[in-house]
Amino acid sequence: MAAPNLKLVLVGDGGTGKTTFVKRHLTGEFEKKYIATLGVEVHPLGFHTTRGPITFNVWDTAGQEKFGGLRDAYYIQGQAAIIMFDVTARMTYKNVPNWHRDLVRVCGEVPIVLCGNKVDVKDRKVKPKQITFHRKKNLQYYDISAKSNYNFEKPFLYLARKLTGDASLELVAAPALAPSEATIDLNEQAKNEAIIAESLNAPLPEEDDDL
Repeated sequence: MAAPNLKLVLVGDGGTGKTTFVKRHLTGEFEKKYIATLGVEVHPLGFHTTRGPITFNVWDTAGQEKFGGLRDAYYIQGQAAIIMFDVTARMTYKNVPNWHRDLVRVCGEVPIVLCGNKVDVKDRKVKPKQITFHRKKNLQYYDISAKSNYNFEKPFLYLARKLTGDASLELVAAPALAPSEATIDLNEQAKNEAIIAESLNAPLPEEDDDL
């Protein structure tokens, strides 16, 4: 069986760290392709899994979202998606529902991971308790730090499991990643992760205070 090549669309406000995130995976950076007609870079990120190699062709907007949204051609035939916001900028979280709406409108019900990036930055504005959108829409959520590679592989592992239908799929080798450019306070982060885990069982807030 040929290794599956899957189209993964990466969306979110400009400045949330999407390009930094895809550039962590060194092979993907080396083999990226530019689609001039769309102004898109496609980074093939390969992962070795217990079900063999899987490549996510990650579509990165290359700044197109600054011009007021993305054309449908960006989303068409997307098989999975990552929506990224910046935990240090509240507005980027407030805009998550807009990205989600466009995704679902064009791609239908594909597996989606919501990622809160820049958890290495000391002054976190979007607190774990405030992140509820993924629960309303049944998405997976991860805190990540692209600059420090923290949780880098988690979204890909989750999506690979969803797309193969194999919940026990594991990565058998770590991808080659760029050296860390930031440090994470792991004690602080462990507390945040605990809050995120706990909140999965808490009732959802009545009013849409996250929108």
